[in-house]
Amino acid sequence: MWYNKDMMKYEIIKEYKEEQFRRITGVKRATFEKMVEILKKSYAKKHRRRGRKPKLSIENQLLAELEYWREYRTYAHIAASYGIAESNIYRSIKWIEETLIKDGTFSLPRKKELLKSDAEYEVILIDATETPVERPQKNKKILLREKEKTCNENAACGR
Repeated sequence: MWYNKDMMKYEIIKEYKEEQFRRITGVKRATFEKMVEILKKSYAKKHRRRGRKPKLSIENQLLAELEYWREYRTYAHIAASYGIAESNIYRSIKWIEETLIKDGTFSLPRKKELLKSDAEYEVILIDATETPVERPQKNKKILLREKEKTCNENAACGR
């Protein structure tokens, strides 16, 4: 989809059904809304007094972030699809990552917490060591015969 200033990306996908929304963004709508809530609080705190209004809404910035995480798109591609500078996308993505990490709502459990839990894990080991490929060994006699054949066929052999 090409960028259209009249219709932003979030404005389009917010009307999607839950299943389609998750397929596009990679997260459930409730998770997306929780992320937006955290980012809006952080943005309000950061820009208490004043500040320049961003070209992209918080929702579209988060969508760009999710595209970066989910699709491994480059900053240049994301910037082109949203119609803003690559440096703005970079700053936006870094800010969103830092904000969500600081909040801690979406953090994974630590190693110690995993060890304390009663969950049992099954470990399967796969032997993936390298094994040499068995190929027939060529000896000198075979190599000399092959050389003689090519010389006889070409008739212009350097003897």
